[in-house]
Amino acid sequence: MKTISNPIVTYLNELSIFNALDNKDRAHLAAHTSRKIIPKYTRIYEAGQSSASIYFLVRGIVKIGSINADEREVIKRILYPGSMFGELVLFGEDQRQDYAMTMSQESEIYTMDAEAVRKVLLHNHELTLNLLDWLGERLRHMEAKLESMVFKDARARIIEFLKESAEKIGRPVGYETLIKHTLTQQDMANITGTSRQTVTAVLNELRNENLIHFNRRSILIRDLSKLS
Repeated sequence: MKTISNPIVTYLNELSIFNALDNKDRAHLAAHTSRKIIPKYTRIYEAGQSSASIYFLVRGIVKIGSINADEREVIKRILYPGSMFGELVLFGEDQRQDYAMTMSQESEIYTMDAEAVRKVLLHNHELTLNLLDWLGERLRHMEAKLESMVFKDARARIIEFLKESAEKIGRPVGYETLIKHTLTQQDMANITGTSRQTVTAVLNELRNENLIHFNRRSILIRDLSKLS
């Protein structure tokens, strides 16, 4: 069978969640997918907006968050290239509950029509299972984060965030791990449920203990096994 040459199809081929698709289904989804370049610090969608699409981050960094009753930002997820988001539209979401926003760099995303995905799901049960597995993993991660908020102190939550960041975007530098990021200390506070002052204090403590070194755009973890 002839291979379809299309950058969107090529991208879908690289996502394990779509490994159940044949060429016909990939072509169908690609025909209902558009490419967008989003400037930095720009909302991709807003809370309360009608849900009609799912999104794939190709380049850049995106945060998913909400504003609570005290007008405080809560960052629920930080997304890196290869991430899917806005997927709750496939599970009955009519309006967005959160917002999605690019961070300190221009981002490239693919926007896929949710109705096109539903049509494929009707006959492709393996894709349905893949999506359920993916959603289950997300729920497990959210439960772990909630448990961390309830049972762990601020230092432990911040260290947990550093370790998770090292796993996702860190790169080895000898025995050390370098995390290049675009987060402010306020962003870190909004992710970990702490305050900016607490983040600053904990990072300085870890630096004084020679566990990390940091500046505005990077964090160097001396030894992941000793970070506790």
